Amino acid sequence: MEAEPEIIIRVAVPADVKYVYTILSEMERSARERGTGIGKRSPQSVCHKIYDGHAVIAFTRLGEWVGFSYIQPWGDGGFVSNSGLIVAPAYRGLHVAARIKELAFELSRRLYPQANIFSITTGAAVLSLNHHLGFRPVTYAEITADPAFWDQCKACVNYPLLEAKGRRVCLCTAMVFEPKKMAI
Repeated sequence: MEAEPEIIIRVAVPADVKYVYTILSEMERSARERGTGIGKRSPQSVCHKIYDGHAVIAFTRLGEWVGFSYIQPWGDGGFVSNSGLIVAPAYRGLHVAARIKELAFELSRRLYPQANIFSITTGAAVLSLNHHLGFRPVTYAEITADPAFWDQCKACVNYPLLEAKGRRVCLCTAMVFEPKKMAI
């Protein structure tokens, strides 16, 4: 039996842009395979997340890409999303997603300590990870109203449903962590 490879998980640095096309390819492949409506990201947007210190990356000691996620502030900075969580198929089941999600959550709290942190997903694993971190399910009215956030949904297969329902209902579940409520 092969030993598990050493996996390094950290905030991404500019040199990590070499993984961008691998990340985007896996995001698209995974969404297609699951039949879910993950919003497409451009290579430029993922590069910006990396350059801005708003991304978390996982790779093996030998440099093989393992996983990724990023954070994004919205509106006036009152909200920050945790988005784009993806793990290469060969590394699923090793708790890599949980470790990436935890670091993205810590990064959100450090950079935006007063912001409500939110995540939308159709995946049960992400729902469970969010719950473990103290997120609670909410209606879409309780997350950002920033039009730029909702514009990202245009590439999603479920966008017509979202628009038909006035951006109040879709197939994704919205979850939020509210630091002010945790302090009470």
